[in-house]
Amino acid sequence: MSEGEVFHEKQRLELCAIHALNNVLQEQVFTKEMADDICKRLTPQCVVNPHRSMLGTGNYDVNVIMAALQSRELAAVWWDKRRSDFNTSGPDRTVQSLCVDKVQGFILNVPSRVSLGIVSLPVKRRHWLAVRQVNGHYYNLDSKLKSPVCIGNEAGLRTFLSEVLSPDVAEMLLVVRRDVEEYGTWLNSDDLRK
Repeated sequence: MSEGEVFHEKQRLELCAIHALNNVLQEQVFTKEMADDICKRLTPQCVVNPHRSMLGTGNYDVNVIMAALQSRELAAVWWDKRRSDFNTSGPDRTVQSLCVDKVQGFILNVPSRVSLGIVSLPVKRRHWLAVRQVNGHYYNLDSKLKSPVCIGNEAGLRTFLSEVLSPDVAEMLLVVRRDVEEYGTWLNSDDLRK
């Protein structure tokens, strides 16, 4: 990857989990076949695998993402929005406790409209997207975007995450090294004491 170039896989089938993984890692590491193998390892005796779409088009769940990251010596930490009350502290309070220097990337699960070509259906499904810092700037690497969208600096990241997480239906995984997960250093030291 050359200076200024940001890796960005675009949406194909229901493979947003794979795209989010590759986008957060900034290289094509995982394929549909690899994700299907992870599904089989997670539930080897199942005829209908609960970790992916019955149609075989993807739609992988969080267990596949976590196992994939573990295979790369990384961990996924579920960001518990309950650590702060959105109603009293405001959404910014939650992301202020993040030690973003210890986080390699963010994988978010958000509601997303379903579309067939240019027609948008009145249906929403879950969608995985990645956010990562590249060359000093944070980027929204949503596979449904035509190209990466620059979020900006750390303050911009915190604002973006606050806005995305404010609805009750959005979730976030922090992609961190295993030692960061083990010691909980993805939280600022003041928040570790609470």
